[in-house]
Amino acid sequence: MIDLRSDTVTRPSEAMLDAMMRAETGDDVYGEDPTVNKLEAYAADLFGKEAALLGISGTQTNLLALLSHCQRGHEYIVGHDAHAYKYEGGGAAVLGGIQPCPIPFSEKGELPLEQIERNIKPDDIHFAITKLVCLENTQSGKVLSLDYLNKYSKLAMKYNLLRHLDGARVFNAAVSLDIPVSHISEHFDSVSICLSKGLGCPAGSLLVGDADFIKNARRWRKMIGGGMRQAGVIAAAGQYALINNINKLSQDHNNTKKLHDAFSGFSTLSLEGSSETNMIFLSPEIDLSAFAKFLLTKGIKISGSRWVLHQDISTNDIDQIISACKEYDIYPI
Repeated sequence: MIDLRSDTVTRPSEAMLDAMMRAETGDDVYGEDPTVNKLEAYAADLFGKEAALLGISGTQTNLLALLSHCQRGHEYIVGHDAHAYKYEGGGAAVLGGIQPCPIPFSEKGELPLEQIERNIKPDDIHFAITKLVCLENTQSGKVLSLDYLNKYSKLAMKYNLLRHLDGARVFNAAVSLDIPVSHISEHFDSVSICLSKGLGCPAGSLLVGDADFIKNARRWRKMIGGGMRQAGVIAAAGQYALINNINKLSQDHNNTKKLHDAFSGFSTLSLEGSSETNMIFLSPEIDLSAFAKFLLTKGIKISGSRWVLHQDISTNDIDQIISACKEYDIYPI
């Protein structure tokens, strides 16, 4: 089955499973798991930060960042379709008393700087205190430019606002721009990095920032039930992925471009937008229900208009997808 639903559906490779089996472990709550400690130190250095913390999911590490940066009655500015606002169960508001201020993303996946500035609250007892601005990179597969990040960072610092990046797919952005990921993270006080999106890990996410911030996040992680014991088996997968799987993302991008270009030859099937990394988006004019049923008969699984390429989809699989789309384009259900 070719699964296009998400890059979270990947399975650990044999080499990754071997690394997990061989992992040296200890009690991470006591800070005694050597493999976790090694991963956290490696990630901190990779992102140019003082420290890192292993969490179980991107939802958790985003929440830990919000809880660590903000207090009750604070507000964070965030995209209206951002994961940290729309798809994480309202955790910041429910568990932290932190008010979101969602604003629309631009077509480039940016939060328009003038909209950010317009939504920063004055020092007035009627308003929540604006404390943080969250970005997402990539955002629906779109890569934020370094020029935009530089301007965003200057604006945030002008108003003494903290900066958090939901970097679930930040390595896709770095590979697309052909730069070290630290050139992106330098514009943020904290970054959440998902190891199970694109990098092939079965679980795990990292949060990076300065030492005091991570110390605070570690306390919050324990409070919300995120303390793990012999977590080295998870950390070993993450360490393997950071060393071996980042460069493989370029192949996902190439496969995505090949698939994207193929749609230009269809008459009844079309896409919205360009393809910068590992996602394409089908036109809303397509009958997704009928199309999904047809593709399933060809061994291809989708869940909506967003198709996500990943390491478990080969170039030969792309040819199979294109062939199935071509058949449907000629004989639509």
